[in-house]
Amino acid sequence: MRYDTIIIGAGLSGLAAGIRLAMFDKKVCIVEKHSEIGGLNSFYVRKNRTFDVGLHAMTNFTPKGVRSSPLGKLLKQLRFSHDDFRLCQQDMSEIRFPEKSLKFTNDFEFFRQEVAETFPDQIDGFNKLVEKILSFDELNLDDADCLSSRPVLESYISNPVLIDMLFCPLMYYGNAREGDMDFYQFVIMFKSIFVEGFSKPQGGMPYILNLLAEKFEHLGGELRMGNGIKTINAKQETVCSVTLENEEELETTAVLSSMGYVETLNRCQPELAEAGACETGQVSFMESLFVVDQKPRDLGYDKSIVFFSTQSRFDYKVPGDLIDISSGVLCCSNNFQYPQPPEEGLIRLTNLAHFGKWDGLPRKDYIAAKKECRAQALDALFTFFPDFRDNVVFLDSFTPKTIKKYTGHINGAVYGSPQKIKNGKTPVKNLYICGTDQGFLGIIGATLSGISMANLHLLQ
Repeated sequence: MRYDTIIIGAGLSGLAAGIRLAMFDKKVCIVEKHSEIGGLNSFYVRKNRTFDVGLHAMTNFTPKGVRSSPLGKLLKQLRFSHDDFRLCQQDMSEIRFPEKSLKFTNDFEFFRQEVAETFPDQIDGFNKLVEKILSFDELNLDDADCLSSRPVLESYISNPVLIDMLFCPLMYYGNAREGDMDFYQFVIMFKSIFVEGFSKPQGGMPYILNLLAEKFEHLGGELRMGNGIKTINAKQETVCSVTLENEEELETTAVLSSMGYVETLNRCQPELAEAGACETGQVSFMESLFVVDQKPRDLGYDKSIVFFSTQSRFDYKVPGDLIDISSGVLCCSNNFQYPQPPEEGLIRLTNLAHFGKWDGLPRKDYIAAKKECRAQALDALFTFFPDFRDNVVFLDSFTPKTIKKYTGHINGAVYGSPQKIKNGKTPVKNLYICGTDQGFLGIIGATLSGISMANLHLLQ
């Protein structure tokens, strides 16, 4: 059996690339080591409840008919209609710090007015920053220059709290680097969160993922589940086949991998892995999900998503302990504009976490640590949010260790390596990457990454 392309990973980027290639009659096989599709944006079932994992919501929302936006391009490339995705917009989200808060919706002018009212002496600089952001070509795959965001922001904005408040949601939603961001990634996330906005698909990620998988298979693509890649085999620095975990060998003309740059090269011969040496990611999270017996709005939680810091300054880094309770993300999925709101209330809490410390715990201590860290995170949260503990009817938590188990990402690093490979190339001539380590961020960004790499390297 010989394929035109083998795609590693049935996440959003892998499925999107598979659809794009299958549209042009390429013989494509997607290989996924787990029994469920989705990768970093999958789902799981507990007590007959289905929970999304990964990002709390989809970014880059634009209305029907906007074709030039990332969402519009994605729909056109994969031949879906806007209605096919069944997107439900957010109500309102917030960035909350001890003494300041900024609310935002899917109308950017609302956010601009919030900045003007909360930081009146900074609005001129903020507007000039926005001009730079809107004129910046963040999707230029040939731009290898590394421009840090913080000095750019400091050249326009003098208030460090406003800078931290802008960083907080953008870092939590797509930053693999501690303390700062590459400016092109800052631009991607600023546009996707503030200029465009949040939505959730009716039916959650299972709906979107199944929509993609069904289209891929309808076009003739092959999807192999529960059998990961053991080795990527190359001759004269050119991939010729892959060997699966069950020792089956599949011949191919090219491989497109969404499993991460370092993780991909680790499946190649040692000399090829050394030739493509790259920094490994470190940033990971602990997340807890709370099913409550009332709608979150009735418990005092009326925002769709809140990015918060309990301290006046926000510090995005791997914590020294198991988790960092000084900041986080709070998501209430009920507070999106669903035609029929979910019956049960759901609150999700995300905090920065340290993979090494979680990974080193014995099993009995690991379970106890999850419970203790969850309690600590709630105690910090309730310093300026209402206490909902008496309303919880079901809860669950996962850690960086869980993330590594189900995604294969080294260190459970959700956003992969700080070093992004924008053009998707590796030291192996016909081995390419897409997804997290290519550098397009968020759910829409990951999907566009698969499309872009397929178009660039495999449909020429």
